[in-house]
Amino acid sequence: MSKKPQAGKRLYILDTSVLVHDPTALFRFQEHDVVLPLAVLEELDAAKKGVSDVARNARQISRFLDELLRDADPAAIERGLPLGRADEDQPLGRLCFHLQSGSGDQAILASAQQLNRERPEEVVLVTKDVNLRIRALVLGLRAEDYYSDQVLEDADLLHTGSGTVDAASWAKAQEVRQDQRLLYRLPLPAGDWYINQCLFVEDGDFEGIIRQLDDGVALVEPLVDYRRPDASVWGIQARNREQNFALNLLLDPSIDFVTLLGAAGTGKTLLALAAGLVQTLDRRRFNEIIMTRETVPLGEDIGYLPGTEEEKMTPWMGALMDNLEVLTQSDGNPGGGWGRAATQDVLHSRIKVRSLNFMRGRTFLNKYIILDEAQNLTAKQMKALITRAGPGTKIVCLGNIAQIDTPYLTETSSGLTYVVERFKHWPHGGHITLTRGERSRLADFATDAL
Repeated sequence: MSKKPQAGKRLYILDTSVLVHDPTALFRFQEHDVVLPLAVLEELDAAKKGVSDVARNARQISRFLDELLRDADPAAIERGLPLGRADEDQPLGRLCFHLQSGSGDQAILASAQQLNRERPEEVVLVTKDVNLRIRALVLGLRAEDYYSDQVLEDADLLHTGSGTVDAASWAKAQEVRQDQRLLYRLPLPAGDWYINQCLFVEDGDFEGIIRQLDDGVALVEPLVDYRRPDASVWGIQARNREQNFALNLLLDPSIDFVTLLGAAGTGKTLLALAAGLVQTLDRRRFNEIIMTRETVPLGEDIGYLPGTEEEKMTPWMGALMDNLEVLTQSDGNPGGGWGRAATQDVLHSRIKVRSLNFMRGRTFLNKYIILDEAQNLTAKQMKALITRAGPGTKIVCLGNIAQIDTPYLTETSSGLTYVVERFKHWPHGGHITLTRGERSRLADFATDAL
């Protein structure tokens, strides 16, 4: 590292937390140089064993480093290894190593302090560990979070899946018949609009979904009103506009991927489960419902759970059991307690609980997959699950980005935020943010006041 950098370049020191979160972080600093302290290499070596995502990412980093170091002589390593191919328009960043003795965060801070004394205007410590950032700032070092994994600058900018049309625009709508369907050709107000985005008319009773878009003019199809008693789904009626939007997306055979965001009590799991039961048992569109979620405890971990995969997952699936109880009671079963018990047995035979840990390598055919608590997954984990989908499979992701329990994930870097943004342009995806709680007045007050 004896060679002085070009003017304007920075020297980013990467902490282990950044690399195990995103193995490609080495290549995301453009023309700037990247430094790995010796302590980081030791921590990566200690984390590489196992089947967790942290272990997999640690092994991937080792493979990247092995490729970069292959055939490199000591002089090249001393100068810094190029991170990519040379470009005339884009200066090339380099990968350097700092062999500060010691281990853990203290050694990483010592490396940062030494480099900062040599190049005080250029050195930045990048870490997703909040406490390490605080310690660095106290020592007078520049420290930043890792931002390259963030999809949005602000969670308030996240796509909601719905929009409004004013009365003046609606007055210009023209009826169109297409494939025996009634559609409306509607000039849309300025803004961002997407296929399968739901909309409603201000001060009106029309609700529709965009089926085609062309230069600000949309073909809009009227939605089914599932708030009517005669249009209930497995005995469940929508209680507000957003729930009605959600049921339309969940029951639409042209939509393969649905994301539902919302606080606790907005009905995400109940709606997804009711729609899955109707399409699995009544319409025979799917042959099985699979429910899964990330197993992140709310409090202290209770330790090892005995039994099969499904038995181990049962304590994490309280939402499933609670909503199944609601659905069997709302079904109007004339058999009383015996009839409800028989219905529950049938439902349990068609609903499988699976762990995310065993999803790799599988392909799901004609399945209705519900991923609960999806806000606790990284973008890479979301990709690993979604790419398991085979022909005829529909995936529904549920979550609340205000309740993230996983370290190093935020509202703007959660895998759920990632897929909402990435799928909003896809004509076979749909999204709705549920805003109204329908649990109880106690739960509503607690959501607002606590």
